[in-house]
Amino acid sequence: MITNPKIDSSLHILKGAVQKVLGASVTTGVFQEGDKGRLTVEFTRKPSDEEMQQVEGAANSKIAENAPIDRFEMDRTDAEQQFGNAIYDKFPVPSHIRKLTIVRIADWNINCCIGTHTKTTGEVGKISIESYRFRNAKQQLEISFSVP
Repeated sequence: MITNPKIDSSLHILKGAVQKVLGASVTTGVFQEGDKGRLTVEFTRKPSDEEMQQVEGAANSKIAENAPIDRFEMDRTDAEQQFGNAIYDKFPVPSHIRKLTIVRIADWNINCCIGTHTKTTGEVGKISIESYRFRNAKQQLEISFSVP
């Protein structure tokens, strides 16, 4: 579990930016150490430097909006009916868990997540994409970032 609220919130912001700019939808993993994080998404090609600049720009625009980050619990069946599979990453929550914790940035990102988060996107400050790597064999894009 991620213990840095800024990093956890940044992952949701970055997921939304990747979805909006690149059209990628399935995240496969996250990693956090201090003020750095890494998001891995399923993707079929290497994005251009310009596209990655657009991802960073979109993420920081969402931060500038100071949008609320909502965190709430829902019955799993109700959540799946209302939000579909959008709430899950590649590896869904085990089926025996019947109450889900949902994190939502309206019109941007929604995911199951039990981590700690900031109350708004603005509290994150800024996301800097440090590097990215496309792994063709795995069809994955890894995005390393920091929250200075």
